[in-house]
Amino acid sequence: MMPTSLNDVKKVLSENLNMQGINLNSLKENTPLFSGLGLDSLDAIELVIILRKHYDIIVENMDEGKKVFQTLGTLREHIEKTRKK
Repeated sequence: MMPTSLNDVKKVLSENLNMQGINLNSLKENTPLFSGLGLDSLDAIELVIILRKHYDIIVENMDEGKKVFQTLGTLREHIEKTRKK
């Protein structure tokens, strides 16, 4: 399975979410998705859609989503571990 880089994840997020004013180069593995990027509950729904559309990953429930969407690193690891495309 092909590894998923942090830059890949940042690129997909920046293309699909409103991240204006955020310097992508400053984002690290431990950057929180919500407090660090300023995402909100609507963005959480968008993240679920992005995972489905770009990686063929379905987030089954809110508990799983809370774990996956903690940081850029947890998101990257989940994509790498479960992606089908």
